[in-house]
Amino acid sequence: MLMMNTDHAIRVKRKVEISEGPMDQKTATTNTSQQILDIAQRLVQTRGFNAFSYADIASAMGISKASLHYHFVSKSELGVKLIERYKTEFAATLDEIDAESANAAEKLKRYVNIYTEVLADDRMCLCGMLTAEFVTLSKSMQLALDAYFDLNERWLARVLESGLADRSLRFEGSANDASQYIVGSLEGSMMMARPHGGLARFHAATRHLLADFGI
Repeated sequence: MLMMNTDHAIRVKRKVEISEGPMDQKTATTNTSQQILDIAQRLVQTRGFNAFSYADIASAMGISKASLHYHFVSKSELGVKLIERYKTEFAATLDEIDAESANAAEKLKRYVNIYTEVLADDRMCLCGMLTAEFVTLSKSMQLALDAYFDLNERWLARVLESGLADRSLRFEGSANDASQYIVGSLEGSMMMARPHGGLARFHAATRHLLADFGI
């Protein structure tokens, strides 16, 4: 995995609803919640979950910390909502890839490009960043992370199996093992590219990764 205004990620174009009349309270609350999530996501993708506080978000929005707690009672609740939103948007991107790609090889290349676009935007994968802090996260956030990576690996396994069938891909072992290898390689390569080598290093890693599957 994205990616989110641009994002993890995944440059999904979020639909913005514009009201011609006065904004009602429910709409205003929803918009504020989304703004909080947008800022929190950027902070996680650039700093990490434990490296920011509600004070950082409140300062960026010009509101009080009490207002943040009205929308998200705890930071853990905010974290779960971040992961769930990221997962939903990532799933929509995977659906687009399924609908638009000619074969499994093309799908795999586009999947890799999701990560490339996130890194090019000076961000890391949201869930990759959270995984680095896994043991410090609440159980609810850990479960949400597991669900995100399960989504990715199940989709990749289907793509890999179809790639064997249409002969656009080749690999040894099970599709499940190979899908885990892909996710782990991409997340790890992003982490290593961030402090050393940047996009050039990441491109080199992904070229080797795709070559492992005959692309």
